[in-house]
Amino acid sequence: MSLAAAPDVTVRPMRESDWPDVQRIYSEGIATGQATFEVEAPDWARFDGARLASHRLVADAPDVGILGWAAVSAVSGRPVYSGVVEHSIYIAEAARGRRIGSVLLRSLIASTEQDGIWTIQASVFPENEQSLRLHLAHGFRVVGRREKIARMGHGPAAGQWRDTVLIERRTQVL
Repeated sequence: MSLAAAPDVTVRPMRESDWPDVQRIYSEGIATGQATFEVEAPDWARFDGARLASHRLVADAPDVGILGWAAVSAVSGRPVYSGVVEHSIYIAEAARGRRIGSVLLRSLIASTEQDGIWTIQASVFPENEQSLRLHLAHGFRVVGRREKIARMGHGPAAGQWRDTVLIERRTQVL
């Protein structure tokens, strides 16, 4: 993937045919050791079953391909929490720092608000300052820090306890 300049990006619904690129980008995020506790990207069936189909987006650029993705999962099966989701956003290594995250996050916020979702939340490693800055710039707030919430399962930090910062964005629409 060559990105000499910031490409024109279209955000569109994720398709199953996007999975090889989405999975590669997910794996790139995992390899940083700063994106997730996951050890490896899931297969399509597991990914598809865990995320809401109506809020899975990709940033696609002509002649370049998929530059990033965002998706949400329900936080609970209880009806009272039907408007609360947890999200993930991943940007291809070659596209980082090119505002692809902002484009995707704005689109995800619009998508969820249109569907009546009132809270988007996520847990971010405190060391992932770029992700925290991105989210704070788009109306998320820090709810708190969860100390030693889980152990890393991969990379140089395997077995180490990690903190996460719980962030959320409440809609202003409802």
